[in-house]
Amino acid sequence: MMTFSSAQRTALGALTVIAAALACTPALAQKYPISDAQRSTAQQVSEKGIPISELAPNAPDTYVVKRGDTLWDISKMYLKSPWRWPELWGMNLKALPNPHLIFPGQTLYLDKSDGYARLRTQPVGGSDTIRLSPRTRTDSLASLALPTLKSHLIAPFLVEPLVADAATIEQAPRLVATTDQRVLMAAGDRVYARGSANAQLSTKAGNPRSFRVFRDAVALKDPVSGEILGYEARYLGNAELARSETVEEVSDGKGKVKQELVPATVDITATKEEIRAGDRMLPEPGRNFKNYIPHEPQTNVNARVVSIYGSSNVAVAGQNQVVAINMGSTQGIEPGHVLTLLTKGDLVKDVTGDGKPMIKLPSEHNGLAMVFLTFDKVSYALLLEVRTGVQVGDRLVNPQ
Repeated sequence: MMTFSSAQRTALGALTVIAAALACTPALAQKYPISDAQRSTAQQVSEKGIPISELAPNAPDTYVVKRGDTLWDISKMYLKSPWRWPELWGMNLKALPNPHLIFPGQTLYLDKSDGYARLRTQPVGGSDTIRLSPRTRTDSLASLALPTLKSHLIAPFLVEPLVADAATIEQAPRLVATTDQRVLMAAGDRVYARGSANAQLSTKAGNPRSFRVFRDAVALKDPVSGEILGYEARYLGNAELARSETVEEVSDGKGKVKQELVPATVDITATKEEIRAGDRMLPEPGRNFKNYIPHEPQTNVNARVVSIYGSSNVAVAGQNQVVAINMGSTQGIEPGHVLTLLTKGDLVKDVTGDGKPMIKLPSEHNGLAMVFLTFDKVSYALLLEVRTGVQVGDRLVNPQ
């Protein structure tokens, strides 16, 4: 057994976390990026903490991080405004140099003094010594670090939503035939596809080999302007290009040779729904695994709900569902942005007035949403908190 003084214990704790961060570099550093603005905020706050008035009413004095916790959960536990995560991180900047590297088993201690609150990894005024026993950690740091959100809520949507413009959809390669004259195809089956002048199917280096299969691209229309923001394709599955599209010389039996187009060979690797001839393909985008830091947009946001994803027959969305909104990367929207949901404000008849005129009720705060996937003019957001059902046309604004 080893015994450490308070100062040694503090240094050891800091070195342990820093070593953990360094051990994960560069892989975890890329997976868990920290912006200059977030680091600046944390450094400012870490000097004295945050006003006690900014703490959540029931913020615990002590909390042991558990498996299944998320950074959002802990932010909500300690702060009235959970998107102000950099300030929660800043309260313990020295011991937690990277806000993502918080692990199950760590104990958080809330220090409240002089009107400010600070979050520590060691109790205030505790014992001067701590006894340590050697032990082996078999789990990787990457698997232990807390996610921002519960991954099962958004993981499927990181694969499925696919938004493109009309020209891209029109020129996308299409499936033209199946093996054994089958009508419907599933994972493990082989199909044949034709490309276009702008979307050729070739196994040459530099050309895409992995594709998403889709059908029924639906126009996403801005509920305010009526502009078509893009086309949302219905995801069916994944496919891998096995052989390029080619041209072969074929004899007509009369001594003449003509060229015949031979479609590309494609293997279906995964399916959500059965695939058939006529379905189209678009290149699989690069997988980008992110741990989203909830943060407030730096620009003014006044967005609208365009659609409820995967629920064409459902008019109202609830908590943990996904919605598309009419702002994207070209308007400065980025993954991690937290937005306040507002109701549209119903039109009702004033039965108490002369002539019973129609009046519009004010918009009301209806919860929070976090953006996790962006396209040029469209983004997808997870509904984190919802008081009443969310509808197409509802507003999303900067967090309030």
